[in-house]
Amino acid sequence: MAMPVRFGTDGIRGRFGNEITIDLAYRLGRAVGSVFDAPVFVGYDTRESSPALAAAVLAGLRDEGAAAINLGCFTTPGVAVIAKQRSGVGVVVSASHNPYYDNGLKVLGVGGGKLDHATEDAVTTALNNAPSAPQESFEEPARDETAETEYGRHLRSIVPGDFSSLHLVIDCANGAASHIAHELFAATGARLTMLHDQPDGRNINENCGSTHVASLVDAVRELGADLGLAFDGDADRLIAVDETGVVRDGDDLMVLFTLDFALRGLLGGGLVVTSMSNLGLHRALASHGVTIVETDVGDRNVLMALEEQAWPFGGEQSGHLIFRDLAPTGDGLLTGLLLADLVVRRGPLSEQAVTAWRRVPQALINVARETYDEVAVHQIFEELSGFYRVDADDVRLIIRPSGTEPVVRVMVEGLNGAFVEEFTQRLRGFFRA
Repeated sequence: MAMPVRFGTDGIRGRFGNEITIDLAYRLGRAVGSVFDAPVFVGYDTRESSPALAAAVLAGLRDEGAAAINLGCFTTPGVAVIAKQRSGVGVVVSASHNPYYDNGLKVLGVGGGKLDHATEDAVTTALNNAPSAPQESFEEPARDETAETEYGRHLRSIVPGDFSSLHLVIDCANGAASHIAHELFAATGARLTMLHDQPDGRNINENCGSTHVASLVDAVRELGADLGLAFDGDADRLIAVDETGVVRDGDDLMVLFTLDFALRGLLGGGLVVTSMSNLGLHRALASHGVTIVETDVGDRNVLMALEEQAWPFGGEQSGHLIFRDLAPTGDGLLTGLLLADLVVRRGPLSEQAVTAWRRVPQALINVARETYDEVAVHQIFEELSGFYRVDADDVRLIIRPSGTEPVVRVMVEGLNGAFVEEFTQRLRGFFRA
């Protein structure tokens, strides 16, 4: 009997052949087919293991009697859009920004949104009760060749701007965006330089994409480009590089989009961020009277807060930005189009960012759980706060256990860079972190 499986913060993820197997993928297909009475759209990223896992999911769906549609290589947000457009649900085979040897299985609910907890529990129960795969491999069925064009047209209908004044450098992370980004952005009239858009099954996220932007920074500087865009493996997040070669993360983009929405009367409330967003973001937006709601880390938490507040916009420092009125989930390609449009309308990204806000010094330390001592952390914090005469409004200390590793994450940030640096050094010395 297979070990019980639980969904993590973003589906099920692990090493292919160990945690993520053909049998698990087949059983997930059976589970999704039993829980949902709707067509199921299956897409996958460019890892060498992804087509076989997707074929197993599709086989499980068919054996359960579900209408199963193979989208082939497709971005996660693209699957979400197709599920929404065609009144179905989605399954994505991807491990996002992880190395090629990992993979994952993600289920999108009716309309392409994140699963609520009750539905996720139902899928989990059905998965753990599903029959094992009847064979070790499955043939991949024919792909729906119309979906990618439909998705691209949908994005352009949201952002129909003319970007012919821009030179864009686009890093596809050798991932799912490799199959659509060039055509999508070429349709805007922009001059394009494409990076890392030749996936070979093993080079996804390898020294490229949103978590490794050095080559994008170099290219933007060398070419004198107007903007660099970096996606991750499944293209649900975006990190940008401005025309001076400075990396602009989700915090930069959230400040700029929020201020632009506010000026145009489109903000519709406030902004949702996670606890990792920089204190400088809070201070800059507070000065404009913008209300901020903070959640735990995870784009699902952001989306749940947006729905609760009935607000249209929120995101994470990592580049997951959610435009709730425009898409059912975070979409790096949509964010890239919107950012290019913002640059065309309001000027160079560096000038906008420098004018809008100032990032405060921030440090993150990971401490092994077995050595962690919260009392000691607070004692060091209080001692140094007194020494540097730090005002409580000018500093933040955030402590949270990791959901993916056996560590406690301690984040400190403040206006006084010397305080942040010494606190970090003291913690590293105390915990030998």
